[in-house]
Amino acid sequence: MKGIADTGFLVAFANRRDRHHRWAVALARGIEVPLLTCEAVLAETAFHLRSSGVVLSMIDGGLIRVAFDCNAHLVRLAELAQHYADRQPDLADLCLIRMSELYPERVVATVDREDFAIYRRNRRDVIPTVCPPKSTRRKRA
Repeated sequence: MKGIADTGFLVAFANRRDRHHRWAVALARGIEVPLLTCEAVLAETAFHLRSSGVVLSMIDGGLIRVAFDCNAHLVRLAELAQHYADRQPDLADLCLIRMSELYPERVVATVDREDFAIYRRNRRDVIPTVCPPKSTRRKRA
């Protein structure tokens, strides 16, 4: 399976204390690398991990590869931003939607099940995702 990496996946992969760490490591072992991503995802990941070095090592180690140029897709990104304005998507999500249009054979590795259940590529097609399993823990009353 080929993939596109979202921020939550990369943060979970790099942070052993993240609740989705085991899922992310298992996915990384079973998915074809490199996973494609965009610079907006890398910036978010570095912010959440508080480490640009970790993100750079993911690139250098071959886990991920930047495969998106915002300048080349400004018109479509603006259309997506307007279409999903009610959800207030961040730039990373808009880029990932567009990347899913450009690389339709790839799944988006994300922990953001809710937003990616709403987002559509090519205006109507479901974006294939791989997400961590839903928690089976019950909340206390």
